Amino acid sequence: MSDLDQLRTDLLAAVDSAEGLDALDAVRVQALGKSGTVTGLLKTLGGMSPEQRQSEGPRIQGLREAVADAIATRRDALERAALDARLASETLDMTLPVDAVAAGGVHPVSQVMDELAEIFADLGFAVATGPEIEDDWHNFTALNIPETHPARAMHDTFYLAGDHERPMVLRTHTSPVQIRAMKAAGGTQPVRIIAPGRTYRSDSDATHTPMFHQVEGLVIDKGITLGHLKWTLETFLKAFFERDDIVLRLRPSYFPFTEPSAEVDVGYTVINGKRVIGGDPSQGEGGWMEVLGSGMVHRKVIAAGGYDPDQWQGFAFGCGIDRLAMLKYGMDDLRAFFDGDLRWLKHYGFGALDVPTLSGGVGA
Repeated sequence: MSDLDQLRTDLLAAVDSAEGLDALDAVRVQALGKSGTVTGLLKTLGGMSPEQRQSEGPRIQGLREAVADAIATRRDALERAALDARLASETLDMTLPVDAVAAGGVHPVSQVMDELAEIFADLGFAVATGPEIEDDWHNFTALNIPETHPARAMHDTFYLAGDHERPMVLRTHTSPVQIRAMKAAGGTQPVRIIAPGRTYRSDSDATHTPMFHQVEGLVIDKGITLGHLKWTLETFLKAFFERDDIVLRLRPSYFPFTEPSAEVDVGYTVINGKRVIGGDPSQGEGGWMEVLGSGMVHRKVIAAGGYDPDQWQGFAFGCGIDRLAMLKYGMDDLRAFFDGDLRWLKHYGFGALDVPTLSGGVGA
């Protein structure tokens, strides 16, 4: 009995005096390991008589539990002390500036394309696409542009070299999508689409680039008039510029694929020396700015799309997406859209998570 009491005292003292986790683990192995002193005492229970096991077993088991509990308590104390020492030695200066995280942005052209899709979706238009490498039938002939038309000249159009069944070009406008959309409808269903995308012409200055973006709209149905065209454009421009005081002026013009044709001007006013879209120019300082080309679809174009021009009518319109972005967001040089200058994009671009949305829509 005195031997067990002395062993308990010695082991508990060794646990309390362990100054580190390694020293404490050594005490654990010495007492409770496979060859430990307490483990050895437990093994002797098998050779005792039932009376001896009944009296000695609880004492030895009690010794084992006391040592195990002491080791667990000491381990917690040592771990807390080690953490406190680490926290005391490791400091973080919260006054230092945080390194900026690189973030992408939405290009103004992409933003305007999203806005266009949103507006025209509310008006019942679908988005249609087509190839950027076109044959000259879709790009010119089907749109009533004869072989002698200046738009076919080499200085305007990029022609592709090689042997082809038809001459191939980089499309000069997104109007070929109109023909493809009509063909897909089979000449029996109404068509209401917009066709945004890249186009190509041999031109470059502050307001022109060899590659630029256009959006065209097409409506084919029965009983379509110029009144439908004017209302659609007025509703679109009010929603896009988010102003109810948009004033339009339609000027007679000429496009081979529409008849009659009209250039669409929008009124602007001058505020603090800058042109601002909106307001009636006749009521003060301001003027007119051309933003769109439009007209009633030519009979030959309707026929080329597979429709009977005696039964079906339609209107079409088109404008430069890059120009719309310049007008709405105050940019003055089209070439900067394609320079790849990150400083420009940071200034004019839109955060991926906080791009502006159209507050008014077209429901008003």
